[in-house]
Formats: sequence, C-alpha cells, structure tokens
Amino acid sequence: RYQSKILGQPGKILFQTDARHRAFVSRIEQAPTVGATLELTIDEYLQHIAERELRLGIEEHRAEAGTVIILQPYTGEVLALANEPTFNPNAFRFSTGEGRRNRGIQNQYEPGSTFKIVTAAAALEEKVIAPDDLVDVSEGMIHFGARTIHDTTNHGTLSFADVIVKSSNVGAILVGQKIGADRLHEYTRRFGFGRRLSQDFSGENPGKVWPPEKLDPSALASVSMGYQIGVTPLQMAVATSVIANGGNLIEPHVVKALVAHGRRAKVKRELPQRVITRATATTVTSMMEDVVRRGTATRAQIPGYTIAGKTGTTGKIVNGAYSKSLYNSSFVGFAPSRAPELTILVVIDSPKAGHTYGGVVAAPIFKRIAEAALRYLEISPTLHAPSPILVAQNSVPESGTAGARQRPAAMTAIATVKPGQVVMPDLRGLSARQALRGLMKLEVRAHLEGNGFVVEQTPEPGMPIDRDSECVLRLDRTVPIPKASTNEASP
Repeated sequence: RYQSKILGQPGKILFQTDARHRAFVSRIEQAPTVGATLELTIDEYLQHIAERELRLGIEEHRAEAGTVIILQPYTGEVLALANEPTFNPNAFRFSTGEGRRNRGIQNQYEPGSTFKIVTAAAALEEKVIAPDDLVDVSEGMIHFGARTIHDTTNHGTLSFADVIVKSSNVGAILVGQKIGADRLHEYTRRFGFGRRLSQDFSGENPGKVWPPEKLDPSALASVSMGYQIGVTPLQMAVATSVIANGGNLIEPHVVKALVAHGRRAKVKRELPQRVITRATATTVTSMMEDVVRRGTATRAQIPGYTIAGKTGTTGKIVNGAYSKSLYNSSFVGFAPSRAPELTILVVIDSPKAGHTYGGVVAAPIFKRIAEAALRYLEISPTLHAPSPILVAQNSVPESGTAGARQRPAAMTAIATVKPGQVVMPDLRGLSARQALRGLMKLEVRAHLEGNGFVVEQTPEPGMPIDRDSECVLRLDRTVPIPKASTNEASP
C-alpha cells in the first residue's frame, strides 16, 4: 500500500553527444525527489520484550513456533508483533520461508476457550442469560449423535460467570444453544472474525467463519467453545480489545503517519464500530478478571495490578483429525483491567515439554511481558496503590525530592498561537521519558540537559512553539515540591 509513497520520483538528465556518441554537455532536466518516511506505531522496547519472552517461552516448552501481539486497545496501534521462528532482514538470503512468515496475520488457528468471551458477550447482549444464572454441567459431557464433548473436570452446577471462569465446554455449549446459530454468527462477524481488519497488512488472512445455515447442533456446539472457526492472532487480539475498550471494534495498524517534504500527515483510519454496550463489556471484564484471580489463569497474576484474561487450549488438526499430542496453547488479556493500556496475546504452537494448557504455557509468558511493559510505561499499580499526596493549591514551592507527575499539565496560551504552532505544556516535575512522550504527541523535539526530572524548560509553559521545532529541558535529580501553606486549616 505504501510502496509508491516511499519510492519517490526518479530525475531526468539530458546529455548532448558528438558524432562518436561522446557526451560533452549535460544538464538536470528534473531533479529526483525523495520518498516519504513511514512513522510506525511499533515501540522498540516493547518489541524487544515481546521477542525476548516469546523466544524464552518457546525454548522452555520446546515448542515449534509462536506469536505475541501487543495492542493499544483504544486506538488499535500495534505496539509489538513478534513471531518465532523469525529472520534477520539484514541477512535475508539466509532466511527460510517459515522464518519470513508473519504468523500474527497469516496463520489461521482455532482459538478454543479464548473465543468464549465472544459467546459470553453475545449471550449477555441478547439477554439470554445473566451472570448469576445457574447452568447444570454436572454430567461433565454432552452428546451430539455419536460425538461426545467432555469437560476436563466435573464442575457440577455453575453460575454463567463461573462457566467462563472455569472454562466449561459443556456450559459454553448450553449457552451457545440459547443464543442460536444466527445470532452467534452475527456477533462473530461483529467482533471482526472472517474478514481482513487492517489496511496495513496486504497479506492478512481473513480467517474462516461458517455461515449459520451450515451450523447444525454439533457445529454450533463447536463454535460456542472456539472450535470450527479459523482466526488469526491479530483478530483474536482485536476482539479482546473490544471488551477492553468498552465495546468498540477498532482498526489495527502499524503505520501512524507519513512524513514527506517536512510535513507529517496522519494516516486516516476507519471509525470505531459499536459491537456491544459498555455494560456488557464491563460484565465480561469482571468474568475475565475472575479467570485470572481464581480460574484457569492464576499464573497471569501481576502483584499490584488487576488483570483480565482468558486461556485457550486447542488440539491441532493432523491428517484430518485432532491430534492427542499437538496443541495450540494461548492466553489473551489486558492490563490494567479497569483502565486498559495494553492488550497482549500469546499463542504457543505445539509445546512438548509436558504441559499444554494455555494457563500453564502461555499465561506466564503474558505475565512477564505485561510486567515489563507496565513498568516501562510507568503505569501505576491498581491494587494496594500508595495514597496520593494532597497539596494545597496556594502552596509555595520549595526545593526537594519528589516523584514525577503523570502527564504534562494542560496550558492556556499566554500569547497569540499562529497556524502550525502549539502551546508549550508544563513539563516541570516529569521524568525525561514522560516529558518526551508528551512532546512527541505535539510533534516537538527536545534537547535534554542533565539527568532526572524536568526542573526548567525553554520555552516557558503557555508560550507558543512551532511544530517540529526544538525545546530545551534541564533535568535534575531534585525537583521543586510544594510547601504547606501557613494559612491552611488543620483537619
């Protein structure tokens, strides 16, 4: 899609030659033009973490391959996409076809129990069941002619919420029967399955979704628990982001903007599409939190943070039948669950080190990636977080040590702002990383002096500054902190 934009235009040179075809006069008729530069959404550090932890996980479980995707659930920005096996673009001639394959968008697999979040959302949205309604799965199996589908454990009677928490196949099938083939197919499509989602991936696999008229009771049972449907890792991450962001389907993308001739143009994206209500998304989020807290994904827990997620384990089809030894083990989740910054999907292909369940194989990889990402993004804990420091509004600043603020303060311009200019935010008290992140959004460069927190800045807060110009930030290990006012009343 972007090839023509980054190639540029060739130039023209006119030559004059003598009778022996020797050039003796030349001039440039048309100068060549440089192509555009692509500004990507990929975060270099998060990509490193995803690749590192995926590689370690595959080695630990002696797996054949795997994929990790990290999405921003509100914008659809792909922050990291890691595949294993992979290849070095600088040594392309030594690569293999399997190594060059972008498994995250090209490989189709059956998602298994991770798809149960779609079944749950459809059931809640259509009001065919409530979270506390009881589902009798005491037989531990269900029959469709000669076919028998089992639960891994006999759960007895479960609430619908616990059908998801305990990942009961029988429970999901019974709920799927209440939804019906037509409505389940509708929500499957709404969540983005069975079609290409991104303009940025020309080789994206649309997956496989059977039409409702081909879903007999046995096939409907399969789809309800994540079988007989083909999805890509990217589709599964985007579907989970629907729950994370409150019910909207967003377009995933890796290109943020095109920069050409000194101008930056953002790439236009599809508007978010409402899939389910925020109330339904919140209810499914609660179920997914319980999956991590007391269900099949306790190994995805991160101290200090609420995590929402779902495990999946599906047998691979080998020679037309489901294998008893080769599985796709997966986990997908978002963090922090009530104010999501990241959706992370982990799919491990054919682990052979003994364990095959997604909660054992993929969930710990998710945990290691999410821990590093939350720390890198400086996202505060959501469980047992330290009490905030309250400061009087009219306090007087005094030098000392203090923590950084979370984001630049919004400023009102104190001078006329011309077209192409922005208002300089108040960056004082921020860490260098926080300040740079704020300036990047304004398309302003920064020159840093020192280490620590921002103590001085040029231009001053509230002053206009040209986009793509440079500001100066002076850093120090100590930052001003407010001193309590002597007029402040005691509690």
